[in-house]
Amino acid sequence: MLESLDPGAIRRWCTGTLSALRRSQREIDALNVFPVADSDTGTNLVLTLQAAADAVPAEGSSREVWTAMARGALLGARGNSGMILSQLLAGAAAVLPADRPVRGRALATALAAAVDAGYSAVAQPVEGTVLSVAGAAARAAAEADTDALATVSAAALGAARLALESTPAQLAAMGLPGVVDAGGRGLVVMLDVLDTVVRGEAVDLTSPEPVSLPAVVAGVQRGWEIQYLLASRESDVPGLSKRLGEIGDSVVVASVDSSLWSVHVHADDIGAALEAGLELGRPYRVVVSPLMTVPGAPSPSARAIVAVVPGAGLAAVFAAAGAVPVEVVPGSVPTARPLLDAIERMGADEVVLLPNSGAYAAVAEEASVGADATVSVLHTRSVVQGIAALAVADRARSFRDDVVAMAEAAAATRWAEIVVADEAGLTMAGACRVGDVLGLVDGDVATIGASVPDVLANVLDRLLNAGGELVTVVLGAAAAPGLEDGMRAHLRAHWPFCEVHVLDGGQPRSVVVVGVE
Repeated sequence: MLESLDPGAIRRWCTGTLSALRRSQREIDALNVFPVADSDTGTNLVLTLQAAADAVPAEGSSREVWTAMARGALLGARGNSGMILSQLLAGAAAVLPADRPVRGRALATALAAAVDAGYSAVAQPVEGTVLSVAGAAARAAAEADTDALATVSAAALGAARLALESTPAQLAAMGLPGVVDAGGRGLVVMLDVLDTVVRGEAVDLTSPEPVSLPAVVAGVQRGWEIQYLLASRESDVPGLSKRLGEIGDSVVVASVDSSLWSVHVHADDIGAALEAGLELGRPYRVVVSPLMTVPGAPSPSARAIVAVVPGAGLAAVFAAAGAVPVEVVPGSVPTARPLLDAIERMGADEVVLLPNSGAYAAVAEEASVGADATVSVLHTRSVVQGIAALAVADRARSFRDDVVAMAEAAAATRWAEIVVADEAGLTMAGACRVGDVLGLVDGDVATIGASVPDVLANVLDRLLNAGGELVTVVLGAAAAPGLEDGMRAHLRAHWPFCEVHVLDGGQPRSVVVVGVE
């Protein structure tokens, strides 16, 4: 019997909870009816706890270990349930004592803080869910009023079980099937393992259930689940909940630290959800999944388009055009896993995959081979080629004809990008130094200059000299405020018959990307 939660006990609780959730994964998935009956709560809890377990350090105090576990969960949270669970862990971690053992009363205080954090993160809390179960556990822990750790953990577990039994009636009152709440069931699993650890008993670490991605239920699509991390120092980030509430529902905005937030919303408009974040900072790690309900009904989403994009601004652009964006960090090692995950989340029979970079061509092919769906990879080498392909996509056509039309549009788009050299070297246009502005046409350095406006004018002239009527310009994060005006003036003076579209892509590496059709 433990007198206090030491760092080793917290580690055993974390790994034991992960194993227990894996064993209960299918059971909890089957219970999932709120907020959407998409049968993924168990899977989302497993993936969230896996992220938490991966973040647990080998050394540190009880508070440090718990805090690391909570941060890992916040950064890796999946779904509505994972977001709330991660916020419960973070709320508890914030009040754990740093200078004394975590005994019964300290655990009760942590559980109360967890509930406060959970309710504050959810825009519209609903009773009969994991929050109700957490609240009952916290009240029972406080009423125990003792430093005896085992007494407090047992009281919390017993109250949570009773509260879980009440959730069917609470959910039925909202017109939902009378089953226990899936998220609440997951929390009871966590408290059960905690009680086992506190009683000094061995934790079952067997994991017969493999971790799998959320299964897409065959049925009618009811919008999208959109998640991202938001880097922002704005004081009004908590106000993002209100803005997202106007766009969709199931809104959770959770603080990771003073400049990082985890955001979740169910909405019909992916672009609007991302733009709400862009108004306050830099969204990244964007994950978009379809919400499917009414099992047994035919799925209207037989075809999907998945696109690799370097930045949240471009993610919003591609989402608004009907694609599912997979955000990547330029310069990182390409892997097929994020692409395969996106394909599997969509549950479509036919998928068009746009790598939008030569660096992702090989892994896109790898993902296409590993997917269950029929996947066609269009070897788009730039985001502007991907935008051109999307512009002609038509799901009314046969898959083959649609792929051919998209491929032709991409191939007809000549492209260029402006970057600033971060190292000296020898290029096809001559030697360059650190800080030089490089103009790349179709991937090769064609011109070197001292200023972005001059190099941009040069590459525009090179592209338009070969013909073209439509110019698409994607501004990056480093584009100066007056760059667009100068570019438009140059085009009016030298190429007055061109149609110009300017997009705010926010990509981190390329100052500007240009496409000409």
